[in-house]
Amino acid sequence: MTDRLLVANRGEIAVRIIRACRDLGISPVAVFSDADRSSLHVRLADHAVGIGPAPARESYLVPQKLIEAAKRTGARLVHPGFGFLAENAAFARAVQEAGLVWVGPDPASISAMGSKTESRARMKAAGVPIVPGMTTPAKDPAEIAAFGREHGFPLLLKAAAGGGGKGMRIVRSEDEVPAAFERARSEARSFFADDAVYCELYVEHPRHVEVQVLGDRTGRVVALGERECSLQRRHQKVLEECPSPVVSPELRARMEEAAVAAARSVDYVSAGTVEFLLAKDGRFFFLEMNTRIQVEHPVTEMVYGVDLVAEMIRIALGEPMSFASRPEPRGHAVECRIYAEDPARGFAPSPGTIERLRWPQGPGVRVDSGVEEGDTIPLDYDPMVAKIVAFGRDRDEALRRMRRALNETRVEGIETSIPFFLALLDDPDVLSAAVSTQFLEAWKYASPASSDLAAEVALVAAAVAATRESLARRGSSQPRSPSAWRTARPTFGHRE
Repeated sequence: MTDRLLVANRGEIAVRIIRACRDLGISPVAVFSDADRSSLHVRLADHAVGIGPAPARESYLVPQKLIEAAKRTGARLVHPGFGFLAENAAFARAVQEAGLVWVGPDPASISAMGSKTESRARMKAAGVPIVPGMTTPAKDPAEIAAFGREHGFPLLLKAAAGGGGKGMRIVRSEDEVPAAFERARSEARSFFADDAVYCELYVEHPRHVEVQVLGDRTGRVVALGERECSLQRRHQKVLEECPSPVVSPELRARMEEAAVAAARSVDYVSAGTVEFLLAKDGRFFFLEMNTRIQVEHPVTEMVYGVDLVAEMIRIALGEPMSFASRPEPRGHAVECRIYAEDPARGFAPSPGTIERLRWPQGPGVRVDSGVEEGDTIPLDYDPMVAKIVAFGRDRDEALRRMRRALNETRVEGIETSIPFFLALLDDPDVLSAAVSTQFLEAWKYASPASSDLAAEVALVAAAVAATRESLARRGSSQPRSPSAWRTARPTFGHRE
């Protein structure tokens, strides 16, 4: 009898999970809000259940609706994907209590790693390096100030239950503590319904390097290399690669050892990611553990030849990992997250109908997308349209293939972040991997449209000046110096 799996998500990751189900001979079941009624993940599933209005809080974030959809369709397994309820221990527990199979880590593991302060305490006990900081939430600003006097500034205030850059504030002096503490608490309360805040030393210009781990019910835990995720906008990753171009074999071994120790400290089962800050001097510090599949998992899959989503499903069914020995890495992979955003307008959302769509093809190119031509990008959810992944024998080949793939892609009807990535991949510092998590804060995107307009204005002005000069020359036999408009060349940069 064919098993059924309910995908408790939407968009690109829902399509990705459905394809893994097909490969495993499992029947996929989709859920959809009113805004997603005709979405690709719905069209690809064997069964689909409507779960309510467009706002996520009335559909994708309602555990009981998801569980009822699974029961109604006979789905035995539930995969949460990423985002929404993927790291919600209460939802995982409710799925299990309903007699269903949760495709992910145990609720206890999610809870342990979901609290930033508890996870830091566990990592310290497990011998995993952590940034000096609090292991319990601060009671008041005075406690933050006292920590700063003892350990120094700058500090980073963080929401204990947070992520994605929400509830974070950099404090560079004791005078800034009271206001920053209140702002961080307010933001944490708004986004996570929990105003607990703690602080840690702020590492200047670090890199963000994360390690993929996988654990099964036999007690086996393996690390599948690292991913470089330093290029971020507002604490959100935009480009990822595997392996990191700056991690040596010796450093990789130490980071993998620490990641496995972190996973073992919470009896971790399924796919997960241990994130580290990598300082300029080579020290690395535990940042957090994501108890789910990551957005950027395809780059690891390309380099290690492992289907991480399929492994999650097998492990949830009680099977061991499909590989007896740890796969050896090969080549290099890069991923760009393509969003329905207009980089020329400060990355403003660009919802609408995709009137024309052509994805890239050819050697070493993979596209994970949740849309097809004619589909609509709604305003209600994350605006990610697709992930374009390029693989090569080395980093240079992967980057060249990524540039080819981006240039081949055609998306009409909405604006996308593709021009931003093409400009980014022309930057010498990006090409040489001389970046940090703060790199994009000082990097200014100059859109091709604005550059073209400036060039056109310069050409028109030059033509006008040349005409005037020619007319003037007719009435004079004296030689004239060349026009400044003829000799000047407009230059356009994208750094500030």
